[in-house]
This record gives sequence, structure tokens and C-alpha cells, in this order.
Amino acid sequence: MMTEISLNVLDVAENSTRAGASLVQITIAADTVADQLTIVIADNGCGMTPEQVAQVTDPFFTSRTTRKVGLGVPFFKYAAEAAGGSFSIESEPGVGTTVTAVFGLSHIDRMPLGDITSTIHTLIVYHPETDFLYRYHYNGRSFTLDTREFKEVLEGVPFDTPEISAYILDYLAENKLETDGGAVY
Repeated sequence: MMTEISLNVLDVAENSTRAGASLVQITIAADTVADQLTIVIADNGCGMTPEQVAQVTDPFFTSRTTRKVGLGVPFFKYAAEAAGGSFSIESEPGVGTTVTAVFGLSHIDRMPLGDITSTIHTLIVYHPETDFLYRYHYNGRSFTLDTREFKEVLEGVPFDTPEISAYILDYLAENKLETDGGAVY
């Protein structure tokens, strides 16, 4: 089992990049009034057949040839359901996949969100061929980071350039703090 939700986000988003997605949309939405944390990861990758979708939450199924088990998605599903939430996958071959995990925010068995800022930063910097649209919501406040906009401004300067990488990390951290006031959940 992963120790924080952000690692599940990393795992699913990595699956999206392996599936050939040119755009991965990640939404984190915390609502303390509704007592809900919702995570949505949507991509425009190769998608899955209904048979693959039915198997993807089985820990003994993986489409990868480098190993015989795939624990990331089953652990994510278990974590959401164990915290009083739900889990779903919608996918269509040639269109993409959407994974939605809903957690009871105050549920005693919900693992912490973790360092989502570093997770998003890592995805952006290490997958320059993929665009990321990241939305972070907390009690009605929100911010968005769209790498397509950054690429326009940077005119070809790579995200892994030290100054650019540091700027992206600071941008994520400052906007998260401004949005949630430093809430830890």
C-alpha cells in the first residue's frame, strides 16, 4: 500500500504517459463541508477495452511486460473505498481514460494527501512531451497550472532547466498555500 494519496496520483499519471497521452488532467478537490476529497486523473491516451477496465483493479493483471502484477490501481481503489469513498474508471480505446477516487476527508482510514506539489512538479519536469493541466480546489478556492501556457511563454526552454524547474515548484507551492492556507489533510 502506498503511504500517501499523492503517490497514487503519480502512479496513475505515469500509466497515462505510458499509454501515450499527450494531455493528462489532474484535479484535486477538497471540500471540508461535504467532508470529501476527490481526485480525478483524465488522459487522452490509448484507452482500454471494457475487458481491460474490468481487469485493471485486479492486482494480478498488468499490461506491462516487465512484471507480472500491477498493484498501483488496486491499491488506489482500496484506499478510496477503505476511507468511505468510491472509485471508478471510465475508458474508451483511442479516446482515453478517466480515473476518479473519492475519499471521506475526515475518515480515520484515509491516508494523507501527501506532497502533491512535488508529485505534480515531478510529472511536469520528467515528462516534457506530455502536457499537464493541474487543478487544485480547496473549499471553493482554486488555482490551475497548464503546461501548454508555460510552453508558450518559455518558447522552447525545457522544464528541466534548473531555473525553470525551480520556478514551477515555487509556483505550485505558493499557489497551493494561497488556495488552502497551509491546510494539511
